[in-house]
Amino acid sequence: MKAGYAAIIGLPNAGKSTLLNSMLGQKISITTNKPQTTRKRILGIMSGEDFQIVFLDTPGILKPHYILQERMMEYVNLSVRDADIVLLLIDMENDPKGEKFFNQEFVKELMERNKAHKLLILNKIDKSNEAIMKDIVSYYEKDSRINRIIPISASLGANVNEVINSIKERLPENPKFYPEDIVSDETERFFVSEIIREKIFELYKEEIPYSTEVLIADFKEQESRKDVISAEIVVERESQKGIIIGKKGDAIKRLGEKSRLEIEKFLDRPVFLELRVKVRLKWRSDENMLKSFGYSRDKENS
Repeated sequence: MKAGYAAIIGLPNAGKSTLLNSMLGQKISITTNKPQTTRKRILGIMSGEDFQIVFLDTPGILKPHYILQERMMEYVNLSVRDADIVLLLIDMENDPKGEKFFNQEFVKELMERNKAHKLLILNKIDKSNEAIMKDIVSYYEKDSRINRIIPISASLGANVNEVINSIKERLPENPKFYPEDIVSDETERFFVSEIIREKIFELYKEEIPYSTEVLIADFKEQESRKDVISAEIVVERESQKGIIIGKKGDAIKRLGEKSRLEIEKFLDRPVFLELRVKVRLKWRSDENMLKSFGYSRDKENS
């Protein structure tokens, strides 16, 4: 029996969550075309007869500018520290030579000090040049710290099975860590809040998605009736509250409709969704509020 942890790391919008969803064959991590969508580490579990891979999807690597981003980088640190295998994900569309990724101080330290197996994943090959791809493969093949280089397209599912097989080969001998019938350790409440946050990223522009947090205030499961979900959308300023609600409530109505449909698809049952907007000044830089929102410090997670 083999089992172990595989951390997926990369720059914002490199396709980490898309890769996780593709490997698992179902959506458990939200994805948008905006960077910094993932804020916490998302655990996804793949179980076979004689193996179990525990994937750790992480926030994009960045230089923190406020406390929330510090917490996000702590989740990356924690994931890498726990990992038996690290997937180094390069965005071949926006970082075709991998220079932006490998020039990050975090990545430099990881390459020097971390003893985990390292797979270099060249993502978005469908949007890349074949000659450039051959060059990058040739260049990084010389790096003895990298165990294998795998070109893929996570969005198309191309070569994703090669990634899975390469992870399987490098798993340590362990009993399974989780029951075989679960794909994540998160609750339905968590996934519902993430779905609403995903729709905020899709529907609102500029700073609004990054200033927003979603909390589930109430989640009532009812036999023979729709589940009732009450969610609070937290913003940093009164002006942002007005944007979320929109003229005559049009914007929040649209958000509610899109969120409800996605939640019903995820839960496979009908729901009644109620959305409220609350202002919490500068919550992204408030230690106590971040803790109450579930962004615990690295040492509290370890």
